[in-house]
Amino acid sequence: MRKIFNFMMMTADGYYEGPDQEFDWPNVDEEFNEFAVEQLGEVDTLLFGRRTYETMAAYWPTPEAEQTDPMVAGRMNSIAKLVVSRTLDKVEWANRRLITGDVAGELTRFKQLPGRDIVIFGSSDLTVSLLKMGLIDELRIIVNPVILGAGKSVFRTADERIGLEHLKTRTFKSGTVLIYYRPVAG
Repeated sequence: MRKIFNFMMMTADGYYEGPDQEFDWPNVDEEFNEFAVEQLGEVDTLLFGRRTYETMAAYWPTPEAEQTDPMVAGRMNSIAKLVVSRTLDKVEWANRRLITGDVAGELTRFKQLPGRDIVIFGSSDLTVSLLKMGLIDELRIIVNPVILGAGKSVFRTADERIGLEHLKTRTFKSGTVLIYYRPVAG
């Protein structure tokens, strides 16, 4: 069975964006880009909440993205996409499907289909919802060596304790640390 894993970036003080929605703090260098391409090779489906989908769909199909990072842009634009939203009635980016109703049922069915894993990039609110439903198999949290002091907390919508089991850690030359966790029941 395929797994769903989340990959998100955060600051050392737990924010995924600054107070004015800034996202100019991640370390994105050659080593990170190599990792990003490698990670995209593990999956055949991207899963987004509405806000993250709109941000990604506004950037990756652009000439700027294709010029700046052609390998990642090519993969992001060609791979299948699932978008979970209560407010959208259509999605425009290539190879996409909108999920508006039974999210748990739809994603459970997708996990049972043959294929590679499914990744959620960011989408903090969606990730917390799916953790509560027991649909997230792994969290990959990359901690950047910067403190913002304010912003949006990665798991701010969690209203109960969610246990995690540490699987492994990877440190990048930039000082960024990638931590792999598995959610645990109870």
